[in-house]
Amino acid sequence: MFTFLKSMFEKKQPIKERLPFYDIVCPFCFSKFEPDQVVFRATHDRPDDEDYALQEDHRLNAYRDKFGLDAIEELEAVIDPESIPEENHIYVDQVLVGVTDRYGVVSKRRLCPNCHNELPITAGKAPSNIISIVGASQVGKSVYMTSLIHTLQNTTANHFNAACMPLNAQISRKFREQYEAPLFERGQLLDSTQKEQRQEPFIFQFVFKDSEQAPLILVFFDVAGEGMVDREYLEIYAAHVKNSSGILFLVDPLQIKTIRDRFLLHAGDEPGEFTARYDEPREVVITLFENFIGYQEQSKTNIPTAVVLTKSDMLHAIKEEEGTYIQPNSNLFRNFVHQQYLNTSEFENINGEVSRFIEKVDRPFKDALEVYFTNVAYFAVSALGSNPVNQKVSGVVTPVRVDEPFIWLLHQLDYIEGRER
Repeated sequence: MFTFLKSMFEKKQPIKERLPFYDIVCPFCFSKFEPDQVVFRATHDRPDDEDYALQEDHRLNAYRDKFGLDAIEELEAVIDPESIPEENHIYVDQVLVGVTDRYGVVSKRRLCPNCHNELPITAGKAPSNIISIVGASQVGKSVYMTSLIHTLQNTTANHFNAACMPLNAQISRKFREQYEAPLFERGQLLDSTQKEQRQEPFIFQFVFKDSEQAPLILVFFDVAGEGMVDREYLEIYAAHVKNSSGILFLVDPLQIKTIRDRFLLHAGDEPGEFTARYDEPREVVITLFENFIGYQEQSKTNIPTAVVLTKSDMLHAIKEEEGTYIQPNSNLFRNFVHQQYLNTSEFENINGEVSRFIEKVDRPFKDALEVYFTNVAYFAVSALGSNPVNQKVSGVVTPVRVDEPFIWLLHQLDYIEGRER
């Protein structure tokens, strides 16, 4: 019987069926709509035609105003496909990709119907899988995102016969210059994301070499940590969490008072401003509940959520005491490479160990997770591989298990299979 169940569990999952089209989730305002609901930006202007003359785009400027960006005075007109005869609609693989306007000019610049930002070329042709990274201030979201994307591009994608690429050259340049190069080439920690800053989403494609396998569009949205416990601020960003395919919920060990007190005692530091910067992780759960989980069926969300204990290397500094803390020889301090599939034995070991750890040191937080989230798994990662000193990393940045939560999400979304070995 055990052998039968084991074979059933390890049975290769069928290739995810490629639908003719997919709902689009705008990577800017995160509204959700069908592909034929897009609008288009005209590729020319006609001063003598008020419908096609340069004009202010009120929806785009309203979006920009939310993030403190200057308004754009004039742009080419927005074309609603409903104003264009059906025979002038252009489709590719059953997805509306262009229109021929009344002057015979083709426009293929698709816009979100709600915020009028330009959509990715692949929108509607592949799933819009948004991976949200949430957590309170100082947990290291920007550093983790940088380490994760770097790892996905350089190692993980190859292990799963795929490629991870930025959506366009602008994203590639910004990610490399502002995030990847400072951290991985110069060993400099990134500045904390500020609430006043509008953070462009980092949009990447995870494309499998097997053309029968649907690609993923990954949108990493770097939200300021202090905003995660500010209801008014989070209302602007709540849609990206609500329409996510997966959530990476980051928890810094120092957010947990039990660990923070033990670390300071062992390190011999004075708390000072050090502890004042940290919000309790349960406060982030409560804010998410107020903004979107509370409006879901049964006040729960079934979005797969990876609870990620960051800065796991820091736990080396805490002496194991009466089984309360993670053992010094724990596997979570050793990197593990998943290839072609999620190693479920390794995952279950880490999931169980981190789950028991959080239950012992912050039971209210774990209880809150289990009340509001129906699909949770626990991980521990080190984005740097060592504890930085004076905002600098000594030696080479060597991430530990940073891609494991992402690989679990791939498994939850049925893109890869899980096996015991």
